[in-house]
Amino acid sequence: MSHNNQNKIAVINDFCGFGRCSISVSLPIISAMRIQCCPLPTSIFSNHTGFDSFSYTDFTDQMSAYIEEWAKLNLHFDGILTGFLSSPRQISIVKFFFEHFKREDTVTVVDPVMGDYGKLYPTYSPELAEQMISLVPYADILTPNLTEACILTGSIYKEDMSGGELEELCAKLSSMGPERIVISGLDRGDRFENFVYESGSAPVIIGEGKVGACRSGTGDVFSSIIAAAAVNGSTFTASVRHATSFIAKVLHRTVEMNIPETDGLCFEEFLTEI
Repeated sequence: MSHNNQNKIAVINDFCGFGRCSISVSLPIISAMRIQCCPLPTSIFSNHTGFDSFSYTDFTDQMSAYIEEWAKLNLHFDGILTGFLSSPRQISIVKFFFEHFKREDTVTVVDPVMGDYGKLYPTYSPELAEQMISLVPYADILTPNLTEACILTGSIYKEDMSGGELEELCAKLSSMGPERIVISGLDRGDRFENFVYESGSAPVIIGEGKVGACRSGTGDVFSSIIAAAAVNGSTFTASVRHATSFIAKVLHRTVEMNIPETDGLCFEEFLTEI
C-alpha cells in the first residue's frame, strides 16, 4: 500500500513551542487546507527569539538521518516549503533534499528568512546569506520581503521603491530560477502591500489596511497558505489574495483579543474558514 495517496507538503523550518511561528503555524494551516504537512525541523525553540529568553536546540545533526528514513518510505511530496535555516550546513542539507525529493510536479516554495528593514537578522551571518542565494534556483515560488529581495540580488535597499523598481528587482530574482515571486509586506503608510510577479505577466499589487503592529509568524502564515494553495491548484495571484485577506481578518481579531505582539496571530479563530 502506498504512502502517497494524499497530497503532502514537506515543511523545512524551525519548530517553536510557543509564539505562533514556523512549523507550529504551517502544520495547522496546511492541514486545514486538506494537505498532509510533513515537518522537517531545522531547530527547536521553546518560544521564538523575540522573547527575552528561550530554550534552543539545533537539529542539524539529526536532519540527514531523518531524511534517509523518508527516502526509505519512498515518500513523494507535492510541495516543499522552506523557512528559517540556521547554518550553511543546513543549506547543503536542504539542497540534498530538493535533489532527492523534488519531482517535475513538485511545487517548491522558498521563504528566504534573512532580515528586515534593510538589515540581516542578528542571528544571520553574511556567509549564510550568501549561501541562501544558492537555494533560489530550486524555487518555483519565492516569497521574500523587500530586504531579502535586495540581499538576494545584491541591490541597494530602498524602502519606497516604485512599481518599476520592484518589477526590475523581481525580474532579477526570476532570472535566477523562480517564475513566481511575491515581495511581501511592503509598507505604504496606512497599508501593507504585496507585489505579485509572474514571468510573462503584468505585476499585480494586493494589499490591505494596517491593523496593529507587526507580529511574529505573519510571514509563516502567508507562505503556508501560498504553498498549500499552489498544491491545490490555485492561481498564484488568487493564492496571494487569499493569504492577504485571511491575515487581515486574523489581525483584526488578534487586536480585539488583546493578544501580546510576541504571541503572533490568533489564526485558530478562523482556521475552519481557511
